[in-house]
Amino acid sequence: MELSLAALPLIALAGTAAGFINVVAGGGSLITLPVLIFLGMPPAMANGTNRVAQLGQNGMAVYRFGQKGFFPWQAGLILGMAASAGALIGSRIAVDIPPLLFNRILAGVMVMVLALTLTDRVKKPGSEYEIKRWGALIPAFFVIGIYGGFIQAGVGLLIMAAFSRLSDTSLVLTNAVKVMVVFLYTFPALAVFVFHGQVDWAAGVVLAVGNTTGAWLGAQFSVSKGDRWIRAVLVVTVLAMAVRLFFFT
Repeated sequence: MELSLAALPLIALAGTAAGFINVVAGGGSLITLPVLIFLGMPPAMANGTNRVAQLGQNGMAVYRFGQKGFFPWQAGLILGMAASAGALIGSRIAVDIPPLLFNRILAGVMVMVLALTLTDRVKKPGSEYEIKRWGALIPAFFVIGIYGGFIQAGVGLLIMAAFSRLSDTSLVLTNAVKVMVVFLYTFPALAVFVFHGQVDWAAGVVLAVGNTTGAWLGAQFSVSKGDRWIRAVLVVTVLAMAVRLFFFT
């Protein structure tokens, strides 16, 4: 099922809001996935279409880190490959899961990720500029890949938690590896959705453009007072959509 052209402006707006929120607060997919579903897109297709935007957003982030001359290619590739193997499993589950069950799982995940986003407890890695405990990180990223392949929303928080609790890695290094890991595992996840015909390319491209625009706006206007306001809006919006997904779909 493909959405009508009339829905594209709303998708662009949702993508812009998600890109902005990703910069100033985190959790942009908590906006885009429900919006696509509420517009009439089947859950599996909404999930697959959202990956087009994720690919563009994280690809741009990888490029920007590379431009700045700070990018841990080896760590990104190793952990990205582990996550990619998991993403194949997770995305395959997402394609086959009944739509009603997926909507209810998404509603639960939205509330959980929102709580993690607001507490910020997993966003404070240490000050080490090297990655330690590879033996624990590689299987952890395989599991993260399964989750990311299945639903994507909030995966950045899981990656930060893994680095914080297993490796005590600096925030800069964590973010650099994070964007490459998500960029890499999005390829096999997207391929699974494409193979099963679960991607609306027009909506995906519009969403990607919106995400990029929102991220640029967020970088320009991200200030402490604005962050508090955005979080308040995020709480109300996400909780309202989670309730509708769980009880009214």
